[in-house]
Amino acid sequence: MNPNKIYPRTNDLQTVYLKNVVTNPNIVIGDFTIYNDFVNDPCQFEKNNVLYHYPINRDKLVIGKFCSIACGAKFLLTSAHHAQTSLSTYPFPIFFEEWGLSVCDITTAWDQKGDIHIGNDVWVGYEAVIMAGVTIGDGAIIGARAVVTQDVAPYTIVGGVPAKAIRKRFPDEQIAALVQAKWWDWRPVEIQKQLSQIQSGCLDRLLNNAR
Repeated sequence: MNPNKIYPRTNDLQTVYLKNVVTNPNIVIGDFTIYNDFVNDPCQFEKNNVLYHYPINRDKLVIGKFCSIACGAKFLLTSAHHAQTSLSTYPFPIFFEEWGLSVCDITTAWDQKGDIHIGNDVWVGYEAVIMAGVTIGDGAIIGARAVVTQDVAPYTIVGGVPAKAIRKRFPDEQIAALVQAKWWDWRPVEIQKQLSQIQSGCLDRLLNNAR
């Protein structure tokens, strides 16, 4: 249980603990979150998967603990959203030299959608796309190749283009209890003791043992 190494499995160079391969301070990753890539080097996640993330915007990608990010998942930040308040979506301010505009107005080329926030224990499926400004709650599941344009509630499964809610993973009272319990914030040794309850879905026993 060492969240500070790069490869959690011996001889598996396709899966990494994501926080240990990211260097951009505006990408914040929680402990034990994994990324698997069987096409490209998973250590290049920051380059290949976090797109339109220009320093001038100061926008952030925040991913919680114990998330599972599948191969090819993409996170499109603010600069992917050309301004729609203009009569044209062409990004004139980016080419300020061509059009005699001020360099200070570059960020008006796109709509400021905001940061991407992903909770804990979230599974992002194969080649899913998460758009700027989206918040995904704890325990959610994002289907393969889904395009997420709106917030996703905790422990909700979504899929499609654009992504829509398919169903909740558990009844509302169980979801509330899980969100309150925050097992992902427990010490790793405590989590290890409760793995049988977590894996078997025994919420009552998990909560009783944690008290």
